[in-house]
Amino acid sequence: MTVELSSEDLIKSLLERIRAFCRANADEKVVTKYAKYFKEGYDAYGVDPNAITEEAKRIYSEYSDALGLDGFLDLCDLLMESGKYEESGFAIRFMNRFAKEFSRSAFARIGNWFEGKVTNWAASDSICGDILAPMLAKSIVTLEDFAPWRESADRWKRRAVPVTMLVLLKGPFDPNGLLDFIRPMMMDEERVVHQGLGWFLREIWRKSPVETEAFLLEWKDSAARLIFQYATEKMTPEQKVRFKKSK
Repeated sequence: MTVELSSEDLIKSLLERIRAFCRANADEKVVTKYAKYFKEGYDAYGVDPNAITEEAKRIYSEYSDALGLDGFLDLCDLLMESGKYEESGFAIRFMNRFAKEFSRSAFARIGNWFEGKVTNWAASDSICGDILAPMLAKSIVTLEDFAPWRESADRWKRRAVPVTMLVLLKGPFDPNGLLDFIRPMMMDEERVVHQGLGWFLREIWRKSPVETEAFLLEWKDSAARLIFQYATEKMTPEQKVRFKKSK
């Protein structure tokens, strides 16, 4: 006689399955290979990313019907809590497979991951690119839903704003409107936020140079120089001179 597990017990079982998989496939060489890219620290088992993708695919195929999006969100909340690089990788891969079912409630749940559970740029940017950007592109959420994120106490949540906004540059957009949206963030004190802002400014400059350069000139003497380092990366040396800080 087969005993059917409750959703709660199934989630606990899958959590242990994932952790056992990570322990069994741990390789210190993988940790060494990737650790250099994470100044903020790299807490990892050392599992090959392709192996994680395949195992996530298997688990999704086996249990997506039984648990659905909400059940997997419960599992992903637990995976995000550990701070382990691979466990957050599983969570992001699972959510990506539920893209057709994304909703505003899922957005709220995933937004909570940025309250201390996201601990590195790779997890942050993957969530932005694979989960939040599709939600924004499909109008499941709007840019205004990200407005409170600009003032979050969590630096990764603030960084998520400009990184997610990159998707808006793939279609028609109002450059001044997007630049105005990041305006309240330009005096942020966190390096990772500076990098995200600079990345966005570099990409919007490629499509709307006039508006972007006017914006950069406005901030060149007050905002962090790292923003400008990223924002002007694709400019010629002659173009970059305009955005040097005044002495």
